[in-house]
Amino acid sequence: MALAHEIVVNGDFRIKPVELPEDSLEKRVKDIVHKAFWDCLSVQLSEDPPTYDHAIKLVGEIKETLLSFLLPGHSRLRNQIMEVLDLDLIKQEAENGALDISKLAEFIIGMMGTVCAPARDEEVKKLKDIKEIVPLFRAIFSVLDLMKVDMANFAVTSIRPHLMQQSVEYERKKFQQLLEKQPNSLDFVTQWLEEAADDLMNQKYKNALPAEGGAADSGDSPMPNPVAVQNYAYLKLLKWDHLQRPFPETVLMDQARFQELQLQLEQLTILGAVLLVTFSMAAPGISSQADFAEKLKTIVKILLTDAHLPSFHLKDALTTIGEKVCLEVSGCLALCGLTPFTTEKETVLKGQIQAVASPDDPIRRIIDSRILIFLESYLASGHQKPLPTVPGGLGPVQKELEEVAVKFVRLVNYNKMVFSPYYDAILSKILVRP
Repeated sequence: MALAHEIVVNGDFRIKPVELPEDSLEKRVKDIVHKAFWDCLSVQLSEDPPTYDHAIKLVGEIKETLLSFLLPGHSRLRNQIMEVLDLDLIKQEAENGALDISKLAEFIIGMMGTVCAPARDEEVKKLKDIKEIVPLFRAIFSVLDLMKVDMANFAVTSIRPHLMQQSVEYERKKFQQLLEKQPNSLDFVTQWLEEAADDLMNQKYKNALPAEGGAADSGDSPMPNPVAVQNYAYLKLLKWDHLQRPFPETVLMDQARFQELQLQLEQLTILGAVLLVTFSMAAPGISSQADFAEKLKTIVKILLTDAHLPSFHLKDALTTIGEKVCLEVSGCLALCGLTPFTTEKETVLKGQIQAVASPDDPIRRIIDSRILIFLESYLASGHQKPLPTVPGGLGPVQKELEEVAVKFVRLVNYNKMVFSPYYDAILSKILVRP
């Protein structure tokens, strides 16, 4: 269920070759076993006459691997492989001293070049330069392992559209089975939706979200509709305290993805606030220069790269950012022939940039609320294109914000497709006027 979910929601999902850590016990054991195996093959082929038992087994493995790469329509290639890599015939040739192992290797390399992905052409080509049999076979298996990964990723790409059609019902069925065994599996979901409904009804966050989702305090005001509550609930996941609160059960498989989005949005909020403060303080001609704005954005993004690490200190980073920003702005003003920054202005700008470290900083709060407005608008639009207009002040980070929004909405829409019956049932009980 988790693998199917990953393939569906993560368009960039790829199977990767296993790379063991250099100093790990597993890698040391693997290296020892592999060395012993290849040494044994080398000894057998060095005998007079050579013993081909190991080599023939390897050819058999290579044959099966090559056949596994073929599609149903590849009958000509299949026949070629079956004919040339006929193990019974190869054994007879070995017994009669007529086996030409180099000729077999040449056929294998040629077939690998025929069936491999274009990205592997260079690796296959390099095999032709290896003249010794044992290193050649070892290299052939190494490239075949990469080709297996390529084939697996091709299969993932091929089945994704079919999986999309079936995975919604599949995941819902699996969750229902879990719910039957553990009836309390919706407790945290219920609490999450109740809080979202309460927040909208009490209009606690009316400055952070559009008014249409909420309800006024008077008894005559309409209740928030279920879609608005669901959308607001998903936005709450972007502000979640993952260390202190259990994540709702129905989004548990995507917790890491929501955490990543949360971190990206936090960095985007800091970036947006720094740029807004800078362009507000600088001369009007500065912010209109696209190249300079992009350069400044890149510098700030680089200095915020390690924000996910425990060792990262935002205050220290913003101090460095303040120094760097003032340096870049002064340079740009000089190039444009504009009035240079005074020492007083530099001090004020550095102070405003450092103030962004506080979640209560007014500029940071404005950027944060406008980002939420944009995400809510995109959710409410039903994922229609073009994207909603980016609120004022977010222009410099529009590209990054839209990229995050697309990921967020894709995740939300898929989750809705799977679990909306459960959400509707819970909200039908919550959204009842007393």
